[in-house]
Amino acid sequence: MTFLSSILSRVVALQIAAVAPVVLAIPLALHWLLEGASNKFIEGALHDEAMDLAAFLRPDGEGGVTLELPIEIRSVFTSPHGHYSYAVLDSRGQALFSSPNHNVKAVSSEEAFTDGKFSRTTRDGALTVGIEMPWFVDGKRYWVQVAQDLSHRNVIIDDILASFLPNAAWIILLILLGLLVADALIVRAVLASVRRASKTAAMIGPANTHVRLADNDVPAEIKPLVVAVNRAFERLEDGLVAQRDFTSDVAHELRSPLSVMRLRVDTLEPSPSREALRADVSRMTRTVSQLLDIAELESLSIQTGSIADLHAVCFEVVSDLAILDISATKSIALTGADGPVIVSGHHDALVRAVRNLVENAIVHTSSGASIEVNVATDGIVRVLDDGPGFPVGGNGTVFQRFWRRDRNADRKGLGLAIVGRIAEMHGGTVGVGLRAGGGSVFSLELPLARKGLPD
Repeated sequence: MTFLSSILSRVVALQIAAVAPVVLAIPLALHWLLEGASNKFIEGALHDEAMDLAAFLRPDGEGGVTLELPIEIRSVFTSPHGHYSYAVLDSRGQALFSSPNHNVKAVSSEEAFTDGKFSRTTRDGALTVGIEMPWFVDGKRYWVQVAQDLSHRNVIIDDILASFLPNAAWIILLILLGLLVADALIVRAVLASVRRASKTAAMIGPANTHVRLADNDVPAEIKPLVVAVNRAFERLEDGLVAQRDFTSDVAHELRSPLSVMRLRVDTLEPSPSREALRADVSRMTRTVSQLLDIAELESLSIQTGSIADLHAVCFEVVSDLAILDISATKSIALTGADGPVIVSGHHDALVRAVRNLVENAIVHTSSGASIEVNVATDGIVRVLDDGPGFPVGGNGTVFQRFWRRDRNADRKGLGLAIVGRIAEMHGGTVGVGLRAGGGSVFSLELPLARKGLPD
């Protein structure tokens, strides 16, 4: 399940599973404890009422007893809120004195007890709690009964018990949910170092393979994973460095033989074969140069705050290629901004990118046509040609390595891949579209610098 894909979600799910039975168990346990405490309170109150009542039993001088209750005690047994009742029985179980609402019960056995005996009876749906205790006057035993009707709606303790369970359940649920939120925040704080390590890992790329995940503050359970990832990065870095060095070494080693070959071709007598060889050598030299550019770009790191003049970059490229274009009966023009356009980036890398765009346009532009390099003040370079154009929706594949419109063509499809890589390194974008009237429009968009040229 997607919900359980993170540590935090799993902790929350387990906490909910643990909290659910607790939410039910705690109110039930508290209700049981409170009910027991209320029963003891009721029994204690009944015992005190029975003792107060028995204290007013007096001998009547004729071998019997009298009961003269003061007004404050009599009111307890006549108040509508308490629903207390009483009775005084002789040793034979005959009621001598009783309140009108008391249901006289049979006396207990002859077994003596001093603290009284409690009973609970239900009659017509009404719960009555009573105490029956012996009391001696002039050596004669009498039975004092005191009872309370708990079904009366004004009995406070009974009302509390009736409403305690649902109220307590909601309160406890809210408390436990608060603890659940606190646990989630705690887990999130504990995993903050893991999130920082994840962000660091997301920033690691070919240009900064030396970066490693910090393992000094990650939890002990996750530290082995971080260490293993760092070791994997080390192995990947070694592989990338070896591949990069191999590409660079091969390109360097091929340059000298190609230069010698070109010189030897130039010494040959003019002929179609010599021109064909010269063209082959030129293509090989271009391919080797592009491979070397790719190798250097993989190790190139653009420093924070680096800036470049985009207009100067394009002017340099156009100036270098103008002679070649004229000799091929093609024209090239620099248009747009006539002053500095300062962008964040590396001058030499941007020269490579623009040069590859212009060389691509030269290849696809027929003799007598023109190529326009337009520099906009918003940091966009557009290279417009009169070639066949690119299919709509080709942006995703045109800038991949070894992509070629015609698989039978001599070009290897590395130039535009270099442009895409340089744009990515600069935080920019590159795209291609159709030019009005025919041809293609390649655009390289770069972020403008926040400051101007240095003094």
